Amino acid sequence: MALIDNGIYVTGQRTSSPQSLDETYQQLRECAGMAWIGLYRPDADEIRSVADEFSLHPLAVEDALKGHQRAKLERFGDTLFVVLRPAWYLDAEERVEFGEVNVFIGPGFVVTVRHAENPDLANVRRRMESNPALLALGPEAVLHAVLDEVVDAYAPVVAGLENDIDEIENQLFGGDPSVSRRIYELLSEVIDFQRATGPLRGMLEALLRGSEKYQVDVELQRSFRDVLDHVLRVTEHAASFRALLENALTVHATLVTQQQNDEMRRLSEAGLAQNEETRRLSEVGLAQNEEVKKISSWAAILFAPTLVGTIYGMNFDSMPELHWEFGYPVAVAAMGVMGLGLWGIFKRRKWL
Repeated sequence: MALIDNGIYVTGQRTSSPQSLDETYQQLRECAGMAWIGLYRPDADEIRSVADEFSLHPLAVEDALKGHQRAKLERFGDTLFVVLRPAWYLDAEERVEFGEVNVFIGPGFVVTVRHAENPDLANVRRRMESNPALLALGPEAVLHAVLDEVVDAYAPVVAGLENDIDEIENQLFGGDPSVSRRIYELLSEVIDFQRATGPLRGMLEALLRGSEKYQVDVELQRSFRDVLDHVLRVTEHAASFRALLENALTVHATLVTQQQNDEMRRLSEAGLAQNEETRRLSEVGLAQNEEVKKISSWAAILFAPTLVGTIYGMNFDSMPELHWEFGYPVAVAAMGVMGLGLWGIFKRRKWL
């Protein structure tokens, strides 16, 4: 059911708990007290019923019906429309979850519209009902109680984010490759948290500026200032978290670049060493080629007389040169000419 709790209050005391909106309107007209209507995800008919009874502005009604609004405070005549973004920290998922509470206050009525399970406004109502003197101060006292509940719930969120940032600092210098993704996700959470809490300062300052005009109780003004102090601390924490995470991203990028440069330098040094080794091997190869050329050249030079000597060393009696007077000198001269000729060729080609 959309109607979660519904009460009529006279001088801070709950006098009745109507079971329907129509009954609430009727009893409120009869007792001239204050109605506090708590709605949870109401439909269009329920919202319009409240709007018609208390003359709520259509734009505020539309915002309350659609939800997903940013935190803000708007005044329409004697009616205030406040949008709050409560937050809570999911420790298991290391994530911040956000809800939405819309509050209408005006002469003799408070209407709260929730779009999420948190915060539990039943606790706020019980606390207010236990202090009739405070509740007797009227709708502004209820608005303060709701604001105080939402702002106090930011403290565990701040603690959770702070713990996550401490862990990220350890990961950052521990060489964890997944840290960049976690930094980015946490930075997104912090930015969303800033969007939820940032407007509260201006909202509370506006309430305090109008407190004299709308005759808000002095003690209640002091209570609003106390909530403002809490808001300032929360927003300062959020701003410092964002700065730390942005710096962490910069440091991580620097560390990654440094690692890449170190790796490139190592690869360059390895490449230079490999090139030096290749050059040395090339020089060795060239030297070996020169030696092979020399050896091959002398082998070829010596091959010529060896060939002639081998031919004439065969035991054939019918070789004509064996009985020729000039056979021996011609053979020796042929061996010398062939050797000198080959030596000249190889010398000209710089093989020798």
